[in-house]
Amino acid sequence: MKSIIFIAPPAAGKGTQSKMIEEKYHLPHISTGDLLRNAIKGNSPIDLKIKELMESGSLIPDDIVLELLHERLMNDDCKNGYILDGFPRNVSQADAYEAMLENMKLDHGVVIYLDVPKELCKKRILGRKSCPKCGAIYNDLIAGMESKVENVCDKCGSNLTVRSDDNEQTFETRYQAYLDNTLPLLDYYKKHGNLYRVDSTDATKTFKTIVEVLERGISHD
Repeated sequence: MKSIIFIAPPAAGKGTQSKMIEEKYHLPHISTGDLLRNAIKGNSPIDLKIKELMESGSLIPDDIVLELLHERLMNDDCKNGYILDGFPRNVSQADAYEAMLENMKLDHGVVIYLDVPKELCKKRILGRKSCPKCGAIYNDLIAGMESKVENVCDKCGSNLTVRSDDNEQTFETRYQAYLDNTLPLLDYYKKHGNLYRVDSTDATKTFKTIVEVLERGISHD
């Protein structure tokens, strides 16, 4: 099995697909956000530097993120592949990551583009409600995903909640950042010959297609 990178707009289902792949293939799901959060619990010089930057609200430099990622990829559980979440976010990071893979003599893996129309992404964000007790997810704007009783979980009867950042302004900001920084990665990886496009409007069909890509290398461009 190869390593996997997802390129996706906000609410494209990257987290859902990563979890399903992790369970099917027993690949570690590596989130750069998790790496940073774990680092601030330590006391090494780099850990203290990351803690200082995060507390001040500053962006974490790419070289620090790459150092953490390099350390993580050295672990035995990454030998048969991994799912990389949240990196690279732009072409500059992709260049640095490719150079790191060359130095480590690791396979470049596959890059999967989860293609979803913007309006569907927006509905997934603006209509999303979740159960704080059992974790069930509902959506008032997508047919078939509503709870049977408004604002009440079907499974455990708890009151549903809405995330404070699930609003139109935040979505538009995140989506524009995706267009400006992340979308150019499509051309980058297309030139490398390891990019696969997958329709991500239906989670079940999306996962089936991803499995085909991973096991048979079927391109859906």
